[in-house]
Amino acid sequence: QVQLVESGGGLVQSGGSLRLACAASGSIFFSLYTMGWYRQAPGKQRELVAVITSGGRTIHVDSVKGRFTISRDNAKNTTYLQMSSLKPEDTAVYFCNANRVVRPVEYDYWGQGTQVTVSS
Repeated sequence: QVQLVESGGGLVQSGGSLRLACAASGSIFFSLYTMGWYRQAPGKQRELVAVITSGGRTIHVDSVKGRFTISRDNAKNTTYLQMSSLKPEDTAVYFCNANRVVRPVEYDYWGQGTQVTVSS
């Protein structure tokens, strides 16, 4: 079993910062996984925020570029999302994802989510 546990969410004022963490445990070769952060706002679909590949390549969606940074620490089996200049529209539940494809099998795991609320 693989568990992903997010932490670091909370209530912050507009313009503030938060750092989310996602700790992986269980039978996982963490360094081989692409790690991602997704978010889901009330009444909306879950959307991608950022991913970091096993090789360290990062992708951030346009709405968070320059404000959010994804990173990983393979020694700690942990991925992070540093969020700065937060806006009310960043309010959502943030989910961590671990994904690896070993054809034909896809290994895909999700955390339970952590709430981020940005007040105006």
